Amino acid sequence: MPLLSIQTSGGGLPDRADADPAIVARPLRRPAAAKTPIAGKSHLRQATGLLLGAWLCCAAASAAELRVAYDAGPETLDVQEQRTAGVLQLAHLSFDPLLRWTRELEFEPRLATRWERVDPMTVRFYLRRGVRFHSGNPLTAADFGFTFERLRRSDDFADIFADFTELRVVDDYTIDLVTSKPNPLVLHAATYLFALDREFYSGSDTGGNDRAAIVKNGASFASTRESGSGPFRVASRESSGKIVFERFADYWDGTSPGNVDRIVFTPIGDTKTRVDALLAGDVDFIAPVSPDQFERISAARDADLVTLHGTRIVMLQMNQNRRPEFRRQRVRMAIVHAIDKVEIADKIMRGFATPAAQFSPPGYLGHNPKLEPRYDLALARRLMNEAGFENGFRISMMTPANRYGSDEQVAQAVVAMLAKINIEVELTTMSNAEYWPRFDDRAADLMLIGWRSQTEDSASLYEFLAMTPTPDTHFGQYNSGNYSSEVVDSMTLQASQETDPESRAKLLQEIEARIYQDAAFIPLYWQNLAWAARKGVDIRPVVNPLNLPYLGDLVVDRD
Repeated sequence: MPLLSIQTSGGGLPDRADADPAIVARPLRRPAAAKTPIAGKSHLRQATGLLLGAWLCCAAASAAELRVAYDAGPETLDVQEQRTAGVLQLAHLSFDPLLRWTRELEFEPRLATRWERVDPMTVRFYLRRGVRFHSGNPLTAADFGFTFERLRRSDDFADIFADFTELRVVDDYTIDLVTSKPNPLVLHAATYLFALDREFYSGSDTGGNDRAAIVKNGASFASTRESGSGPFRVASRESSGKIVFERFADYWDGTSPGNVDRIVFTPIGDTKTRVDALLAGDVDFIAPVSPDQFERISAARDADLVTLHGTRIVMLQMNQNRRPEFRRQRVRMAIVHAIDKVEIADKIMRGFATPAAQFSPPGYLGHNPKLEPRYDLALARRLMNEAGFENGFRISMMTPANRYGSDEQVAQAVVAMLAKINIEVELTTMSNAEYWPRFDDRAADLMLIGWRSQTEDSASLYEFLAMTPTPDTHFGQYNSGNYSSEVVDSMTLQASQETDPESRAKLLQEIEARIYQDAAFIPLYWQNLAWAARKGVDIRPVVNPLNLPYLGDLVVDRD
């Protein structure tokens, strides 16, 4: 009998810290003791049954339900089918990774209790014992072997695991992740390894289809059923997007403070409508929250607003192929100094942004604390004069209308600021659907882009945004400014194989300093994150810069 019967008309909805290699990782929290099933004489079983019945009765009487409204839900129950925010949130609810990120962007043990680098291409993970899937099957290393082989067939995870050659099963509770060359991001990638129940997902379904098949936007076995090891099992899922989660009674993490027994998830696409539902008491927790709704929530007696610095950098890129003026370092430096990032963050973004001076946000290995946001209008004018452009010039600029929040207003502010150094800007804004093909065509002199590293690592930012654009590779793929530096290129490639964290941090921070000195791009801000909840729903400890709240650990006031 299948573990889960899904109430849906058509499956998924359509869409689109590194550990020191010389040190064995120490857990950041006390691991739960392995659960040993009781086997014995009948009176022991009867006593156990009475205790269990009493516990269930009490639990039902004090059950805490959480009603959640996000802008969108998971498109599928197959956590390897798509790498969207909704699916990743599902993964942390119903499945467990080897390890996960903390709020401070450090690694926290989950299904792996510890790990160590055994050679330049191999990291060994020691698995937690006593873990069971929702099906009741025990978790062993063989499940991770199955998980890894299936994940390598997923287009959505191919870039993260491109350098991985093997997951080697050492014994029932030990695995090795092996890469083709020294790779400092093994632990980063391991945060995407959510264990699948090998027995549950193997074989054929009643229609003769492979249960392990990955079908993008299709009604496959895995997209409509789940057997993870996470804190919540999916109880029902409707075609409207509503999902009901119930606490998994045999969840391994006995140290978790979480007391939510049931989650009812309902997608509400409009941000104002989500806030209306929260303030009316119809839901308990909402995300995301746009800045124009902050005052409403802050003024409410029964709701809390929680904000946190994010890791997405929003920037402007200066196209040096289209404009020879941008090849002059003094001109680029003048533009960087003419734009007031603090004013943009405080006034236009209403404090919902952190002024930036570099790619890497605080918490990333490459974040260089010596680099500060720059604004000096007098210096900007002097630099323009020294470059021979005291009379300025005219350029074009394109931005999406509202991809990163208030894009159009930010762009208009930039236009006004550049006018003060006699640079006249012809601004064009457009919808997201229209903008990205134009971005790919490098259709304007200044173009806006926001970027968050999927591995929470600085080198990924440099590879896509700062390295010299190179056909048939991802290097410089989103570097619309066509900035090119042999030093940045070589140091980034060196960092991609440096496994010593201290040496790697020095390299990455040197890259940031070089890009800063070159004024290679115009950093504007790191986009902040916001959530809101009713009083008594303590969301602050479970939110994080990944925007994936760990709801299994959520504490709700039951009164």
